Amino acid sequence: MAEIRNYTMNFGPQHPAAHGVLRLVLELDGEVVRRADPHIGLLHRATEKLAENKTYLQSVPYMDRLDYVSMMVNEHAYVMAIEKLLQIDVPIRAQYIRVMFDEITRILNHLLWIGAHALDVGAMTMFLYAFREREDLMDCYEAVSGARMHAAYYRPGGVYRDLPDTMPKYQSSKIHDEKQTRLRNANREGSLLDFIEDFTNRFPAYVDEYETLLTDNRIWKQRLVDIGIVSPERAKALGFTGPMLRGSGVEWDLRKKQPYEVYDRLEFDIPVGVNGDCYDRYLVRMEEFRQSNRIIKQCVDWLRKNPGPVITDNHKVAPPSRVAMKQNMEEMIHHFKLFTEGIHVPPGEAYVAVEHPKGEFGIYLVSNGANKPYRLKIRAPGFAHLAALDEMSRGHMISDVVAIIGTQDIVFGEIDR
Repeated sequence: MAEIRNYTMNFGPQHPAAHGVLRLVLELDGEVVRRADPHIGLLHRATEKLAENKTYLQSVPYMDRLDYVSMMVNEHAYVMAIEKLLQIDVPIRAQYIRVMFDEITRILNHLLWIGAHALDVGAMTMFLYAFREREDLMDCYEAVSGARMHAAYYRPGGVYRDLPDTMPKYQSSKIHDEKQTRLRNANREGSLLDFIEDFTNRFPAYVDEYETLLTDNRIWKQRLVDIGIVSPERAKALGFTGPMLRGSGVEWDLRKKQPYEVYDRLEFDIPVGVNGDCYDRYLVRMEEFRQSNRIIKQCVDWLRKNPGPVITDNHKVAPPSRVAMKQNMEEMIHHFKLFTEGIHVPPGEAYVAVEHPKGEFGIYLVSNGANKPYRLKIRAPGFAHLAALDEMSRGHMISDVVAIIGTQDIVFGEIDR
């Protein structure tokens, strides 16, 4: 009689649910997964090595390209590590702007996650809904930095510039006449803050729409409930952070437990799960939509009432104003030195972590006093989650692997670095 052996198959990288560059080698017993072996490195771009050959400022745009769905949050950890070594203070207005854009980024990230996760599991409409809202938030990125995705907006000592007083408007065309264009521009007549406030007023109703589509949907629950269960103890042992850890019932959020910038001044709640399955992690992220929206509202209110500087006045770190630079020789020299040579960071080492949409995103920075980092190490949250894919998938069917990859919210830019 023939010996029965397990069947080994490639899942990805071309598989639509493998999200681009994940190659998963699955060992199958029929349709049941006995072992899952993630192969990474297909996207490796040597970000950490490149940073050692660039000035501190030149590495800011590399951060956008790590997790390319959570651009500004990556920048945030990096600039905070530089500020920790320089021991400089960031103006309070810049801190509020950073927190507001961190939460806008969290919503952007979760929108792409729910769109892609639902599409992988078989719900197509969700993807279209999510991208409708992403469009508005991408416009906020563009208004403030000039780029829709890779913003490079945060700077050591603050942010690149203050929030604009006007929003870009749609132009009338063959498809949209003047009346339609006026309607489309109705929420773009004021400043960026007006536009963001309008979005925060509309967004809770959109989240209700998503929940109507999915939360009690019979097929959605059949695909997610009791799939990929991780106990609180295992979640901690495996190095889970963010919604993956909170979904298992552990109330851990760096914004509350190790507050940075102005998070300790804001009111928001930490959603936690009960069962530690894919469905709980879905519910946690859906509640994070609402909590992020709440934080953005508070930031908008504060920023309206409190004008002020948005970057440090230390010209060894931040450039002088254009007017001062063209009138004063000292400022001119500061500007020239800053953009040719860069910032000289005192010798030392620092680790700074932020509550990234996917978990704890950390930057470990070592300086030897030069104008470039001696060593940069990135702690990517998705890396630990992907390492647990084998344990989460064992005993499940092939179709459940798709739901587990979706619930992990994996983006390879930060995993392969």
